[in-house]
Amino acid sequence: MRIASAVAVGGLVLGAAACGEAPEENNNAGSGDKKYTACMVTDVGGIDDKSFNTSAWKGLEEAKKANDKIDIKYVASKAEADYEVNLTQYVNQKCDFILAVGGLMGDATSKIAKANPNQQFGIVDAKVPETNVYPMQFDTAQAGFLAGYLAAGMTKSGTVGTYGGLPIPPVTIFMDGYADGVAHYNKTKSKTVKVVGWDKAAQKGSFTNDFVKQDEGKKVSDALVAQGADIIMPVAGGAGLGTTGAAKASGGKYNTIWVDVDGCESTQDCAAIITTVEKNIPDAVKEAVVKAANGEKLSATPGYLGNLSNNGVGLAPYHEFDSKVPAELKAEIDKLKADIAAGTVTVTSAAQPK
Repeated sequence: MRIASAVAVGGLVLGAAACGEAPEENNNAGSGDKKYTACMVTDVGGIDDKSFNTSAWKGLEEAKKANDKIDIKYVASKAEADYEVNLTQYVNQKCDFILAVGGLMGDATSKIAKANPNQQFGIVDAKVPETNVYPMQFDTAQAGFLAGYLAAGMTKSGTVGTYGGLPIPPVTIFMDGYADGVAHYNKTKSKTVKVVGWDKAAQKGSFTNDFVKQDEGKKVSDALVAQGADIIMPVAGGAGLGTTGAAKASGGKYNTIWVDVDGCESTQDCAAIITTVEKNIPDAVKEAVVKAANGEKLSATPGYLGNLSNNGVGLAPYHEFDSKVPAELKAEIDKLKADIAAGTVTVTSAAQPK
C-alpha cells in the first residue's frame, strides 16, 4: 500500500533512518569504485511513516548487510510533485538501482523509466508497462481476510471498522479482505457482526485523504467509534497513528489492527494493537537489490507477488493480546490461513495485483 506500512522494524532503525531527507544527507556510501548504489525515493509519508516507506528502507539496509558492496541512500518526497524530480535526480547521479515506494508513484516512475530504458528501477505496490521496472506487489486481501475474521471473533460490540488514506488499490485491497473476513465469520458462525467505514460492494467508505496527519486519522476513527466500532483497522500510513494513539488512551474502550509493519515493533501503541496485517516489503526489496547487485536480471514479468503461501503477507504475533485471543479463534485463523494458501478458500478483490 501506499501507506505507511516496514515488517518487523524497530525504533532504532527508524531513528537512524529519519535523519536524512536528501540523498547527499543519507548516503551510506563507502570508498571504492566497485560499489552498487541502490537509491530510494519515498512517498510523501516519509522514511519514518512506520509503514511502507519504513519497510522499504529496512529492505535496503538488509541488502547492504548481505552484500557490503551495496551502498544505499534515500530522498524523501514532500509532495507528489517531487516524484519525477527525485527519480530524475537519481538517474543523473547514476544510481544502479532506483526504488520508487508506493502506488502513487506509478505514473512518475513509468515516465522516467521510459525515458531511461537502460536504468534499472523497482517499485513497491505498483506495476507499470516498462520492462526496466521490477514490480513488488502484495495480495494483502488474503491477510486482511484473516484480520477481519479475527476482528469479528474479538468484537464485544458486534461492530468493527476500517478506513483508508486514499481510495487507491494498495489501500482498498486491505479493506476488501477485511470486510470479506468479517462476512466469512458471520457465515461460519451464524453471526451478524457489522463493518463500518467500508462497503466492498459499492467500493465506498471512509478516508482521511492523507497519509500523514494523525488528527485526520483520529477524526475518522472517532466517527467509526461513534457508530459502535470497538476494533478499527486504519489503512492510512502515519495518519493511522491518530487512531492507535486514541485507542491506547481509551483504556480498552476500543482497539486496533495495524497494517504493513508490525505495529508493536514500529509504534508506541502496542497496548491497543491486536495484530498487524503485514506486507513483507523488506524481504522483497532485499532480494531484488541483492540479485541485481550480483548481476542477475530482474524480470518485470511476473515480478514479485507476496501472498500467504510465500509469506509475502500475513498476520503479526498478537503480542499483548496473545492471552486475550481465544485458543479456538487462533486455531480457526491458522486453518483459514492454510486453506487460503492452498486455494481451498478464495479471497477476491478488484484491487488485487494482476
